Amino acid sequence: MQREYDLVIWGATGFTGKLVTEYVANQYDQSNLKWAIAGRNRQKLEGIDGARGLNILEADAHDPAALKTLVESTRVILTTVGPYARYGNELVAACARAGTHYCDLTGETHWVRRMIQLHQDEAEQSGAIIVPSCGFDSIPSDLGTYALQKEMLARHGVAANRVTYRARDMRGGFSGGTIDSMMAMMEQAEDDPELFKIAADPYNLNFKWRGLDGLDSNRVHYDHDADTWVAPFVMAPVNTRVVRRSNELLDLMYGSEFCYSEGMATGKGIQGQLAANGVAGGLSTFNVLPRFRPIRELMQRFLPKPGEGPSEQDIQNGYFNIEMWAYHPTDREKTLTLDVHGKLDPGYGATAKMLAESAVALAQDELRVGGGFWTPASAMGDALLERLPEHADVTFVVR
Repeated sequence: MQREYDLVIWGATGFTGKLVTEYVANQYDQSNLKWAIAGRNRQKLEGIDGARGLNILEADAHDPAALKTLVESTRVILTTVGPYARYGNELVAACARAGTHYCDLTGETHWVRRMIQLHQDEAEQSGAIIVPSCGFDSIPSDLGTYALQKEMLARHGVAANRVTYRARDMRGGFSGGTIDSMMAMMEQAEDDPELFKIAADPYNLNFKWRGLDGLDSNRVHYDHDADTWVAPFVMAPVNTRVVRRSNELLDLMYGSEFCYSEGMATGKGIQGQLAANGVAGGLSTFNVLPRFRPIRELMQRFLPKPGEGPSEQDIQNGYFNIEMWAYHPTDREKTLTLDVHGKLDPGYGATAKMLAESAVALAQDELRVGGGFWTPASAMGDALLERLPEHADVTFVVR
């Protein structure tokens, strides 16, 4: 594609959009990357710290003509504008038509499924590589599984038939954008109750392969391998779907009977058990209450709003540590573990870096896939396993 820009950051005035803009400006200022920022309000774009000298483009998320001009100007669109079911439809459609690569940080799997159904054929024909979920949802899960399976295949000639993810330790704020996306889905489900069924399907991003994993479990249990009590992990309903779709897109590289699960490690003993039960109860309550409009409206008054985020100090003090286990199908002595570590607040600072590096990989790296809807691992797994440790302070270490 011969375009004026390699990359356009869409939604640069939002909280995460500003972090992405700052990262790209600092990391790629002296590179050959041609990039611009875009949004619907030029005055706000010009008011971003450090915006002087940046290329600025205007478009509205619901203006097809403006979006067409925008996407045809660049090789890659990076968008932080969510909820994507509310603001992303026209942009994805425009990219699929124009052959423009695309990445976002959505956790709205019901919306991703709908976009695949609507635009897969067009994206294949135009050559647009469209990769949702390129932030903390779901790169650590997706790239971690991919790295483990590559190592298992290299060492033992066979894929692990089961991978588990344990969120060991993390510090960071809960994203107002994530909350808004959840509330938006609840609103949509009032008119279309089928959305709950789609969201609950453990293979809702798969169209050919279905493995052995069942519905998400709220069960607390003790993991003897990780030596910890395990509670449900809040982002598992997103991450697990992405990992399972990667297996399908990678021609069942992980095997036809591959199983994948995630949980939060809460520690040993009675304290760990009590903590796990507390997390499980809290998540169950949080998943149910927003289905009722009065409670949802009350929650929206007090929970973080879209565009809100932690202080710079809190972002810098954030981190995440994840441990993943890959089980050999016949010999437990050949089990592999992987440590995934990231600096900065996972939902903001680390996500901004992961999303930006995904976009640059789409713009500049030699990828082995054609147009269509992909996952981070299936589209650019090897590229990101090099880029993220080098540039984004996200490491994947097998032991």
